[in-house]
Amino acid sequence: MTSQPASRRTVLLSGAALAGAAGLGVTGCDPSSAGAKGPATPTAPVDLGAAGDVPVGGAKLYREQKLVVAQPAKGEYKAFSAVCTHAGCVVDKVEDGKVSCPCHGSKFDAQTGKVLQGPAGAPLPAVPVKESGGKLVAGPES
Repeated sequence: MTSQPASRRTVLLSGAALAGAAGLGVTGCDPSSAGAKGPATPTAPVDLGAAGDVPVGGAKLYREQKLVVAQPAKGEYKAFSAVCTHAGCVVDKVEDGKVSCPCHGSKFDAQTGKVLQGPAGAPLPAVPVKESGGKLVAGPES
């Protein structure tokens, strides 16, 4: 049996199939695989529950609502989107004053939203937040 040289068409089709298969491996970096869907910041007011759940001098992640809320001083609240500005993944933890993204290792300051470690180049977007009757409400008109 003799082997025939591959035709140009066979080579091109094989390359296209490999490129398509390689694209499937990229879904690990796809923001939708990390839970990010819709806008990075709320489009309507979001009830976050008890204001006392956010420690003074610390921050709390509200993963379902895609928000991080900090309380730099007693009664002062700041909120940020929990959607990483690098690839749109939802951050997964707040530790030692840092907000961490599981997808590519970006870290943000929990009190300011500023980038502490890339690859993210932009800070987490600020979100309006207020305390009312012992509860936190974030988003527009809050």
